[in-house]
Amino acid sequence: MRYGYIGLGNLGGHLAASLLANGFEVTVHDRDRKLADRHVAAGGTWAGTPAELAAEVDTVITCLPSPAVSEAVLRQVLTTLKPGSTWIETSTLGRDDILRLAAIAQEKGVRVMEAPVTGGVHLAAQGKITVLAGGDKDLFDLHHPALQAMGGEIFHMGPLGSAAIIKVITNMLAFIHLVADGEALMLAKKGGLDLGQAWKAIAASSGSSFVHETEGQLILNGSYDIAFTMDLALKDLGFAMGFGREFGVPLDLAGLTNQTFVKGRAAYGGQAQSTQIVKLLEDVLGTDLRADGFPARLE
Repeated sequence: MRYGYIGLGNLGGHLAASLLANGFEVTVHDRDRKLADRHVAAGGTWAGTPAELAAEVDTVITCLPSPAVSEAVLRQVLTTLKPGSTWIETSTLGRDDILRLAAIAQEKGVRVMEAPVTGGVHLAAQGKITVLAGGDKDLFDLHHPALQAMGGEIFHMGPLGSAAIIKVITNMLAFIHLVADGEALMLAKKGGLDLGQAWKAIAASSGSSFVHETEGQLILNGSYDIAFTMDLALKDLGFAMGFGREFGVPLDLAGLTNQTFVKGRAAYGGQAQSTQIVKLLEDVLGTDLRADGFPARLE
């Protein structure tokens, strides 16, 4: 099975590298040729365009920043990808987006599976990121070895579109937790506590969360460097709010969090780190949340 990987950014670059490290034959492409250097050095093959890549492989995997980019790349891929091949979309798309794009691919005889990932760039680098798959079970079984090479825990959520829903839910929770963690750390600071010790106490308590234990460290370092932008956060929160309307579920906390991220983007720009949402509170109160001994990036 020959795999092609398109999109070698913060997440995709690590996922493609994991495939190569586990002995898969991989052809890679990105708009930035330099991002492929490590993959070529590891035995991967470079393709100059998505169409060139698709002509050489059995399965194309994409990791791209938006539904519009995914569609543009897919349409190029379908000009050369053979009928009976597979497109695996690891980007975070809305359910309607993945179903619409899958219909386009299926018209060309190409089967589709969604496999968004969650857990953060640091887990992608370790090959331990969680993979949320949606699509036909036989297709999931066929590509399970590749999914296992890229990730840690692998969940088949059901038919196509199922993974899009759960991925949006997990990201919605992460952003809510992030805002809450900033408020908690600020309470500790204003209460005169040592922030490093407060972080450890929270991490060992019933109030801890994955976000506190990971992104909380980057807040205390002051780098905020989670490799995920305000624009991407708002994209995912927009998907969540859309599901809330469709399914008739009031999303009060998600709505407040969405508005907080709108403020964050206005203050720091769409390409600012999503973790900088906590800086809104720091700036309003004129109080930095800093402690010694915390990393600038997660390893």
